[in-house]
Amino acid sequence: MADDLDRIDRKILKLLQQDGRMSNAELADAVHVSAATCHRRVRRLIEDGYIRAIRADINPQKVERGALVIVGVELDRSTPESFAAFEAAARRLAFVLDCHLVAGDFDFFLKIRVRDMADFNRLHGEALIALPGVRQTRTFFVMKEVIDNAPLDF
Repeated sequence: MADDLDRIDRKILKLLQQDGRMSNAELADAVHVSAATCHRRVRRLIEDGYIRAIRADINPQKVERGALVIVGVELDRSTPESFAAFEAAARRLAFVLDCHLVAGDFDFFLKIRVRDMADFNRLHGEALIALPGVRQTRTFFVMKEVIDNAPLDF
């Protein structure tokens, strides 16, 4: 629970969101605790599930994945079984960055990064429309990324 976090824990989380590469010594100095105390706190934040992962934020342009595509997916049935089958299949697709069950006109939104429109067209024809239960997809090519993966405000 967020109530279990004191101001030092919150500051550690905020700093690590900004720069996950901070050394323990830098982090400890920034939150005004010893390095050993800081290490214990970070380890506890990881063990308690506050920190899910620490990883590099890769520039998509540098690895030929500059086109961001959002795909709305409508399934042919709205049952727990059809949702579960779709979710399991979507998890197996390496090119799907995010998959969200949503309320509204679509059942799921997928976030996908590809090289270009031709690359997406290939993936769409080979994999997306073959996902279990897909009745319809609607594709949105992102023209400009205004905010992407902003740090959580808490």
